[in-house]
Amino acid sequence: MFKILARGSSHMSVGVRIRPQRCRDAFMSLAEASHYPVAIMPDAKGFFPEQYQRYMGLYWGAVSSPSTCEVVESCDVVLTAGAVWTDYTTVGYSLLLKPSKMIAVGADRVTICGGQTFGCVQMSDFLSALAARLKPNDNGFVAYQRMHVPLLAPEKQPDEEPVQTKVIFKHIQAYLRPEHALVAEVGDSWFNTQKLRLPDGCSYEMQMRYGSIGWSVGAVLGQQFAITAGKRVLAFIGDGSFQMSAQEVSTMLRYGSNAVIFLFNNGAYTIEVEIHDGPYNVIKNWDYTACMEAFCNGEGKLWTCKVKTEPQLQAALLEIDSRPHELCFIEVFTHRDDCSKELLEWGSRVAVANSRKHVPNTP
Repeated sequence: MFKILARGSSHMSVGVRIRPQRCRDAFMSLAEASHYPVAIMPDAKGFFPEQYQRYMGLYWGAVSSPSTCEVVESCDVVLTAGAVWTDYTTVGYSLLLKPSKMIAVGADRVTICGGQTFGCVQMSDFLSALAARLKPNDNGFVAYQRMHVPLLAPEKQPDEEPVQTKVIFKHIQAYLRPEHALVAEVGDSWFNTQKLRLPDGCSYEMQMRYGSIGWSVGAVLGQQFAITAGKRVLAFIGDGSFQMSAQEVSTMLRYGSNAVIFLFNNGAYTIEVEIHDGPYNVIKNWDYTACMEAFCNGEGKLWTCKVKTEPQLQAALLEIDSRPHELCFIEVFTHRDDCSKELLEWGSRVAVANSRKHVPNTP
């Protein structure tokens, strides 16, 4: 195995099963000892510090961070820790990463290059032992640096123009702080928040395995009361998902949550539009801020606003900071077709995977 890792270029990838803190610590020790560049899988965002000097970004096939997919899939060997390969994480099973080039470290087993598997091996033990024996090799990161071209931030919009999603998240990126905890709902919020560069200390949660829309509203309720004092949840939720579990906001108000909810009102199940469009993806519009005020009913601390332009968004972000002990609900209006390019790509590939012909198992 050490001969395999000593090949020209090696990389490391973080998967969702690295969540236990002992596994994260062991992985970090290995990253420091090996000098390998690190990429995260989408459902592992928040489990590795994104300010790390050899952090490449998101590995998510065709919707990866710039240059990350090309570098990972063309390298000599990739050590994956805690990866779970589903239709969602593999972009409809379209990854080009071959098992023959992987050292796959699971929760309690290790598979070497698609061949021999060793069971009863704890992930944290294996990563720590490997860190003690590996020699530094930064060839993979040098290759990434040669190829990588940073993305440019979107330009400022005219004040009267409807705010665009890419501009919204430019301001969210500038607003993020270590005391924030992000929750991303299923849909375009996945792709837009995945592109955010988290400051150290800022956590992130999503629900990718089942793609359960509406999950985030209840998750915000639980997380805000479970996280360390002084941290504040920022939630990014589409209108279709929000309608599945909106009543949980009533409980947030009852118990004094100070979470911040960004509700994206585009009148549709946008992620489903990109996978399989149809009239059933158009939803009944609500007056979301009025709905929240009805939940409050004069009892609880609530501030709401509607955002339709960039200046209104900037003003809302300033207002949030002046209301640290209130639940803040910001309804952001966007065009039905204003989604990330990553959602367009991901949706088309997952649609192809979903429509493939069934091949029955033969005895």
